[in-house]
Amino acid sequence: MIAEQFASRDPHARIAVAVLRLLFGSGYGRQFGIRLWEGTRLRGSAEERFVLRVNAPGALRAAFLPPSDLAAGRAFGAGLLDVDGDLEQAIDTLYGARRSLRAADILRLLGLLRRLPRLDVPRLREAQLRGKVHSRARDRAAIGFHYDQPLEFYRAFLDRDMVYSCAYWDDGIDSLDGAQLAKLDYTLRKLRLVPGERLLDIGCGWGALVIRAAQSGAQALGITLSRKQYEEAQRRIAAARMGDRARVELRDYRELGDERFDKIVSVGMFEHVGRARFGEYFRAAYEGLRPGGLFLNHAIADQSRDRRGGRASGFLGRFIFPDGELVSVSDSLQRAERAGFEVRDVENLREHYARTLRAWVSNLERNRTEAIAAAGETSYRLWRLYTAGSAQGFSTGRIGVYQSLLARPGEHGRIDLPATRRDLYEAAQSETRGRSSIG
Repeated sequence: MIAEQFASRDPHARIAVAVLRLLFGSGYGRQFGIRLWEGTRLRGSAEERFVLRVNAPGALRAAFLPPSDLAAGRAFGAGLLDVDGDLEQAIDTLYGARRSLRAADILRLLGLLRRLPRLDVPRLREAQLRGKVHSRARDRAAIGFHYDQPLEFYRAFLDRDMVYSCAYWDDGIDSLDGAQLAKLDYTLRKLRLVPGERLLDIGCGWGALVIRAAQSGAQALGITLSRKQYEEAQRRIAAARMGDRARVELRDYRELGDERFDKIVSVGMFEHVGRARFGEYFRAAYEGLRPGGLFLNHAIADQSRDRRGGRASGFLGRFIFPDGELVSVSDSLQRAERAGFEVRDVENLREHYARTLRAWVSNLERNRTEAIAAAGETSYRLWRLYTAGSAQGFSTGRIGVYQSLLARPGEHGRIDLPATRRDLYEAAQSETRGRSSIG
């Protein structure tokens, strides 16, 4: 417990401390401290992992009265609450506290919160989408909301190649730049991409995978709905002098037409498709792939106990990923099979994503000034909360991220895969030896 001699003339400060005692229960103050708006500093009884800052008398009321998920994110984004130190640990501590609350505790907590003053929480940048969910126009708006932040904001926390998805922390890799490059190569190895083949990247981001594929000798096309990603990808392709083998277009996955590809990949885009469109998505990929070809679908999945999934709501739906939707991996694979795909390989990389997100949080906090200059204080705060919360989700197993290798069988069931995985292992060992000799 917090080693404290707490006394304050401010009655709201006393209520706020009572709220926190009840909310955190036996975990109150063990590995964290508290700082209140009127100067009170309560220290933890053990080594402090973080300090929770309550910056206004009504901050806890604004954060924890229903709907609590949306309210807490809005309060944090507005600066009413803050965390100094390990934000992921703070989120994990809060999750644990909420799970342990009994019904009687919740009623007492609501009563205490209502004794704190009301606050007019400042309006934040929130998604206001119109039209039918997952229509082409609404999908463009949803993608634009998230990905069309200023480029310098993303540069504040991503790697040098601007890869905005799970990295691959192979043996001997200890930098985000190295791990993201390893992920690009690992993905292309799984596809067994060879020079001269045509590759389609659905949701290509800022073009890193398209460029890497072109550098390996493939003809690569990337498609995106984000104009800012499209423009930056074009610039990067030109800078890499890959214009003869790589290109990017502003195009929806539902607009592939009659084009055919040897290999298709989609990294971190499936979450935007929506359950109602899964059949259309997998059919588009299936029809765009030549018989015998491979499709690698890299996607976040719901691993919660009930695995109900669903469209993002609350904090994530309003501030980060409007219309985003997670499902279990078994659900997505079932839809892929219905479209005609054969499942050849499935790998969960959730520990890799937890480490990637921690690297992003660290970069964002280190480059706080640059991030705020690019996109403002609110975006910095919201993205810090989102990346730290996501790290906690992957670390604890609430969510996972799967690379599913799917094949379109050709005549007599033919698929362009070797009989074993030996080629993957040998390539990985060769790369590890190469890194060791360089070091």
